[in-house]
Amino acid sequence: PELTSTPNFVVEVIKDDTKQTLVLDCHYPEDEVGHEGEEESDIFTIREVSFQPTGEAEWKETNYTLNTDSLDWALYDHLMDFLADRGVDNTFADELIELSTALEHQEYIKFLEDLKSFVKCQ
Repeated sequence: PELTSTPNFVVEVIKDDTKQTLVLDCHYPEDEVGHEGEEESDIFTIREVSFQPTGEAEWKETNYTLNTDSLDWALYDHLMDFLADRGVDNTFADELIELSTALEHQEYIKFLEDLKSFVKCQ
């Protein structure tokens, strides 16, 4: 089977006039990956949404994180439109899959070469 890498990714939206960053944790559901030609369907989903302090190196685990399973679908659709307006759409998601898959393949080949060198008898 063809190796396809579908990494989780995080989108951070920062506004200049606030001290908070909107954080959207996204992933590719397994049943959506590889369904080409379904333009009206999103190939990634938003799993969680939270606010984090802007400029902090570490996110605060104590900040409330909303799981989108409990989110109203209309609001969820607005969040997806919000991302699409900023370039995080199916095109972006497809390009991320292509990049991640290429990197995964490259690392796999390097691993096999390293493994061959390691176990080679001399």
